[in-house]
Amino acid sequence: MGITTAGVPVYDVVGVGFGPSNLSLAVALDDFEGAGSRPLEAAFFESQPSFGWHRNMLLPSSKMQVSFLKDLATFRNPVSRFSFVSYLHSNGRLAQFVNNCDFFPTRAEFHGYLEWVAANFTDRVEYGSRITSVTPVRGPGPDDPVERLRIHVSTASGPRFVEARNIVMATGLVPKMPDGVARDEHVWHSSEFLGKFRQSAASELKHVVVVGGGQSAAEIVRFCHDEAPNAKVTAVVPSYGYSIADNTPFANEVFDPGAVDDYYQSEQYAKDKLWDYHRNTNYSVVDGDVIRSLYQRKYDDDVQGVDRLRFMELSRISAVKRDGDDTWVTVQSLATGRSDDLDVDVVVCATGYEPMAVGRLLGDVDRFCRRDGQGRHLVGRDYRLATTGDLRAGIYVQGGTEHTHGLSSSLLSNLAVRSGEIVESVSRNRLAEPSDQ
Repeated sequence: MGITTAGVPVYDVVGVGFGPSNLSLAVALDDFEGAGSRPLEAAFFESQPSFGWHRNMLLPSSKMQVSFLKDLATFRNPVSRFSFVSYLHSNGRLAQFVNNCDFFPTRAEFHGYLEWVAANFTDRVEYGSRITSVTPVRGPGPDDPVERLRIHVSTASGPRFVEARNIVMATGLVPKMPDGVARDEHVWHSSEFLGKFRQSAASELKHVVVVGGGQSAAEIVRFCHDEAPNAKVTAVVPSYGYSIADNTPFANEVFDPGAVDDYYQSEQYAKDKLWDYHRNTNYSVVDGDVIRSLYQRKYDDDVQGVDRLRFMELSRISAVKRDGDDTWVTVQSLATGRSDDLDVDVVVCATGYEPMAVGRLLGDVDRFCRRDGQGRHLVGRDYRLATTGDLRAGIYVQGGTEHTHGLSSSLLSNLAVRSGEIVESVSRNRLAEPSDQ
């Protein structure tokens, strides 16, 4: 780590965010050090007070939708000490996991694995720290290129600065709500579900509405049906029931590392076709076992003459209103246009996320970044943003690359390989260290 004349620390890599993506980057950097190369000095900043990944969707028995082998390291380095198998071995569960004959761990167990890995990097990450701005740092002359980026960090103890020769942005996604609907104590996004549910009196809930047609929505419907025994649960689904995720072997090849190359090198027409053909592997789809379990619950209720689980298909919510102590949800049929008003206790919007806003965080530095005809950032195959020649510092993104690298590029399936590619790129493009700055 270098130090500027003003006493500001200079790192080879600064990671913005420390979720699974940049945690995997930390692992790849650790392996890079072990290969005998000069270590790349790195620091990470995470706004959460501790490591956490979708904590509010760690529902009991909810399972991962990817194999345990698609962990933070295995596809890049099968003998890594940070593999999921190493985690099982260190916790004395390897034999039991094998005996269970299941490629898909529960979400809670996988989160435990991520926490186990993150505990190895406490000296490189500052939690409770938010990046407020990024500014360019030029060489000594006014016309010199931008060699580093100055990062303004807000911490509990006050603001401070660090500088980076490369910045890797993995700030995650922003919860997306239906148009005109705002979150409050009765209207939740799925990203806050479990915490909010635990704060509520589940036995007193009378009516819960869950909006959305994807995996999270279906899992929340099932959870509410099981855990709020006195509540009616209404699922508002935009399609005709839930659509099943295509997880067959050939379709799953779209998540292979090589598929990123295929997509990146394709013409736009082929990219559009790939997206259309294979979006049903990941977007607005539900695992078959979850669909069947919900249908079985509905059938069992019907047999018993119980009206607890209702599916309003081909529908959307058009408004949420408060009337005194009551919350009213207007549900509109996409087929007939008819609207129904429901008196509810809670509305859960499992309506997805918006991509991270890279340009907003980069601020003035964004003017150095090149864009395509639709205003999207141009991204190199190594996940480095394409920039003008007077910006030599590297800006890498872990997410928001679906338009360049395909639908699988930012998913867990490619974490290990993607992080390795970023480390290799940083190493190749490493700038000469200043001798007196």
